[in-house]
Amino acid sequence: MNRYYNPVQTIEGAGCAAELTGLLESMGLTRRNVLVLVWSEAVLGLPALARLSDAGFTVRTQVFQASNPTVEQLFETYQSTRDFAPEAVVAVGGGSIMDVGKSLCCLYGKELPDADALRRLIEEKDYGRPSARWIGVPTTAGTGSEVTCWATIWDPEKDAKRSVECRENYAFAALVDPELAAGMPLPLAVSSALDAAAHAIESYWARGTNAVSRGLALEAIRTIMGGMDGLLAGTMEAHDAMARGSMMAGLAFSNTKTTACHSISYPLTMHCGIPHGAAVSMLLGPVFRLNIPAIAQPGPLLDALGVSSPEELEKKIRDILDRSGQPATLSAWGARREDLPRLAQLGITKGRADNNPVPIDVETILSILEQIY
Repeated sequence: MNRYYNPVQTIEGAGCAAELTGLLESMGLTRRNVLVLVWSEAVLGLPALARLSDAGFTVRTQVFQASNPTVEQLFETYQSTRDFAPEAVVAVGGGSIMDVGKSLCCLYGKELPDADALRRLIEEKDYGRPSARWIGVPTTAGTGSEVTCWATIWDPEKDAKRSVECRENYAFAALVDPELAAGMPLPLAVSSALDAAAHAIESYWARGTNAVSRGLALEAIRTIMGGMDGLLAGTMEAHDAMARGSMMAGLAFSNTKTTACHSISYPLTMHCGIPHGAAVSMLLGPVFRLNIPAIAQPGPLLDALGVSSPEELEKKIRDILDRSGQPATLSAWGARREDLPRLAQLGITKGRADNNPVPIDVETILSILEQIY
């Protein structure tokens, strides 16, 4: 049986960030308290943000500059903003900013004396109804976090990747403006685009896949991979394609979650410092090769990717990474072969590894890591 649900109002296109004030007005905020969370103070100069105070909103701004937010960093941000008690959070930035913004909505109104209390809340997932709503304004094109109801929070102290998940915490709206992503450095733009492609690919073959997600996934893949040459050349049309493709990929995996590629990639980012999009993209070919016997209709997926086999996809990904100036193997990223067994053990993430169409274990993951070493 096919089921699909996503309540996020999505607005995509050049200049659409200007609709922020109108969206906040439509939320009917009683106290009109709005927290604006950004990755850089420079972002605060955006006209869409500058107009909020003039429109009568009480605005507090918070800069969060860390990539891959940790439990401790989320707790610090909660502590520094809880007294403001915002009714709405506007998260402007990449996936890390949106993950922190949507997580805060689940934390306000709760007594969390320390990071351990926050860690327990995430483990127990006893959030109740969030006390604030949020709007996502992505400045990168890759995570799709603006249209999902979960957030990745890292916990290196416990060797864990955690997820703040709450079905009631979908964004009120997503404003996907490609003009905001046009200034990304090329390696980040490409890494982000490959992350979005992975979301769509994994959504297509996930155990939890459905007809709507597969349709969105195929269109997202065609859009992203079809625009990759333009992205490498720096065209504005490509940034528009990546913004649209990333959003569609987010809508696809918002219902299916990801699978083995993401599960295996988390320790590569946490312990080897490999950017998430690059890490997950290197795994696409080997995991596709593992999964292809269990995929009901691999043909449309191969066609959307523009390849004839998982091996050809692997070569294509390596070429894209090379052309963007990024390493395409674990060894080139500085990972040590003797660390692979430990990375393999850490590559089993609940909700991702068990969502793969073919069962994976530590031995399988080690073999995959050896293939991309």
